[in-house]
Amino acid sequence: MNIGSILSRQARYRPNHVALVFDEERLSYQAFNARVNRLANGLLAGGIAKGDKIATILPNCLELLEIYWAVAKIGAVVVPLSPLLRGQGLTTLLNDSDTVLLVSNGAFVEILDAIKAALPAMAADRYFLTDESTATGYRGYQELMASSAAEPAVGHIDADDMYNIIYSSGTTGLPKGIVHTHFIRAMYGMSFATSFRVLPESVVLHTGSLVYNGAFLTMLMSFFVGATYVVHRQFTPDAFINAVAQEGVTHTMLVPAQIVAILHDPAFSAAALESLEMLCTVGAPLHETHKVAINERLPGRFYELYGCTEGFGTILDKHDYMAKPGSVGSPAPYYEMRILNEQGADLPAHEVGEIVGRSPIMMPGYYKQPELTAATLVDGWLHTGDLGYVDEAGFLYLVDRKKDMIISGGVNVYPKDIEEIVVQHPSVREAAVFGIPSAQWGETPLAAVILTQANGVTAAELRAWVNQRVAARYQRLHDVVILDEFPRSVIGKTLKRVLREPYWAEQGKRI
Repeated sequence: MNIGSILSRQARYRPNHVALVFDEERLSYQAFNARVNRLANGLLAGGIAKGDKIATILPNCLELLEIYWAVAKIGAVVVPLSPLLRGQGLTTLLNDSDTVLLVSNGAFVEILDAIKAALPAMAADRYFLTDESTATGYRGYQELMASSAAEPAVGHIDADDMYNIIYSSGTTGLPKGIVHTHFIRAMYGMSFATSFRVLPESVVLHTGSLVYNGAFLTMLMSFFVGATYVVHRQFTPDAFINAVAQEGVTHTMLVPAQIVAILHDPAFSAAALESLEMLCTVGAPLHETHKVAINERLPGRFYELYGCTEGFGTILDKHDYMAKPGSVGSPAPYYEMRILNEQGADLPAHEVGEIVGRSPIMMPGYYKQPELTAATLVDGWLHTGDLGYVDEAGFLYLVDRKKDMIISGGVNVYPKDIEEIVVQHPSVREAAVFGIPSAQWGETPLAAVILTQANGVTAAELRAWVNQRVAARYQRLHDVVILDEFPRSVIGKTLKRVLREPYWAEQGKRI
């Protein structure tokens, strides 16, 4: 099983259908497959063998998509790294992944020059740049593309062969190399295309970073059925709205911050987004205030995906939203879920515990970290580190991450519950609640907020407003901090760890 065969299949049976739209490029399946084959043959000619690790440090670009498919066809392993990485962090991941070839662009030459000496596995002639930079010590990507467009001749690629290593975003600690095989990625295409009702006539829009796991979800479900995949260099609300209208986009996935941005964009309207059949939130919980706003203005399109890159998730279908608006859905076919207490025992409905699951997309483990793998995959079940409960029908309700939970005076306080109150204030655009040190209670809640407009409300006024509305005394905010923007990962996820850091730096914990 080689997931690269999906592209070859569509090039044969849907050769003239538009496969990919990027900037001014509109490539048919036949044309895109030919480009991928040239790259695959170029890599083989350059000595890349099955199992070799190829890293990328690139923003969204056509070349990155070509690499994803070329690597699949020849049985190599792709390691997409965030363009935000620098210095020791970048060095660590390149060495940890055993990278032997790197593709980047001229913007990263200075960064790479500073760490080359610390990359012993990298040969000097295996640094490639996708743009026209002529920096010393780097080769042009076009050298790799100067090969045959014929299907590459490769040996057997097994379903359990490694396809990629995705490093975690580091929101809860040091990044971990999450391994996905060809079988797992094949299941991504099949499972999510089915769950999200993606058809050969669909148009799938991806506006987030291509280096995070969600990009493989949208890409694989699109290519699996032979649909059209539209990719933007970066997200902006106006570009998103224009693309939906101009391309007739039917399916898209956004992180909560992006949904909030389009809701506040003057161009947002039901007419402009009429073609959408699916608008799915992913990456972090979307607050109910924003769910309600989306469903009022775009009824019958909303999906929610809860999941982790390690390989488990649930989907709230658009037809289940009205009956289960607070839920994050149910497991897909062939997925199983349990809610466990601290002793590992199953909990009944409505009792909060750790979400544990298994599925066909579950990772075989973290790359070269057997102890961490053993702690996460226990008796074949993936321990997510997230807290939630199920109702009588088995639908999952997400409570919070274990690491984000605040313990105040011995009571478990879930930041998400407080955030749901904060974002109801008309002057609040986004909110992030986390625990800070307290001499009296151990920890106490603090809210960081972004306002819809400057001077909409003072921190003291907002704190008083929230504290009048929370359900329990221990949920009352100690303070409110108004920020212009939140620290975010490359996918746009709010980094609470970074927000907490100044408050806990002297405590030596919780950071």
